[in-house]
Amino acid sequence: MSNATAPPAAPTPPASRSIPWSDLRLVGRQVRYEQLAFWLNPIGAIFTLGFSVVFLVLLGASAGSSRVSFLGHIKLIQYYVPGFVAYGIMAACFNVLAITLVNRREMGLLKRLRLSPLPTWALLAAIFISTLILAFIQVVVLLAIGVWGFGVHLPADFAPFVVAVVIGALSFTALGVAMSTLIPNQDAAGPVTSIVFFVLLFLSGLWFPLQSGSGLAQFSSWFPVRHFITAVFTPFDVRPGVSPWAWHDLAVVALWGVIGCIVAVRRFRWTPRRV
Repeated sequence: MSNATAPPAAPTPPASRSIPWSDLRLVGRQVRYEQLAFWLNPIGAIFTLGFSVVFLVLLGASAGSSRVSFLGHIKLIQYYVPGFVAYGIMAACFNVLAITLVNRREMGLLKRLRLSPLPTWALLAAIFISTLILAFIQVVVLLAIGVWGFGVHLPADFAPFVVAVVIGALSFTALGVAMSTLIPNQDAAGPVTSIVFFVLLFLSGLWFPLQSGSGLAQFSSWFPVRHFITAVFTPFDVRPGVSPWAWHDLAVVALWGVIGCIVAVRRFRWTPRRV
């Protein structure tokens, strides 16, 4: 008998890294559950989606035929509609998302869900997609109110508007996750997030247009809120010769989004912070 050993088996080729179709179906099902959980809380849904609508209607009705002199005498409502579109996106992707993640983390829901058969990436993707759906609903509702309720002129070119909405939604989603990592407990989630959010809104020209070069405009330009409001408004600017692309503002918003991603990846926790 020969003592020769058999040649070693050929190495098994690495498994494909493509995402299986079954995992994508899991994401779709989890998005459905996220939406059901949101809409089965009608009070929370009304306040989340209705806040921007109520304020737009009140401010639009009070503005009447008022015009903004330093913006070429455009109607004030022409400024308010894109402003509140930006607000709706920021409220869903930053404010609501940050509070939701903190509450789930401190209640142990994130930890339990992570131990379930659902892949971690699918769980996070479902949460983010559900948040983006809520933001998209607000965009559609606010545009419909602006056009049919107040006669607002839509952008002649929708591409700059869509790009601004997409960059803003993704960036403020990253900032919302980053904000959740800085909040120590469930009781502080609402107050801390709301104070930061609404102070920046007040300083960034949501309630009243800020003249470029003013002290308040220069101060608020350090933060992404004003840049996002400006980026969404620019396609609605009906003044002749004004470019619908706010490249500088979009770049600043995207930069803040990158910073948010870095903070979120480095600090994100699945387990409660309480001892």
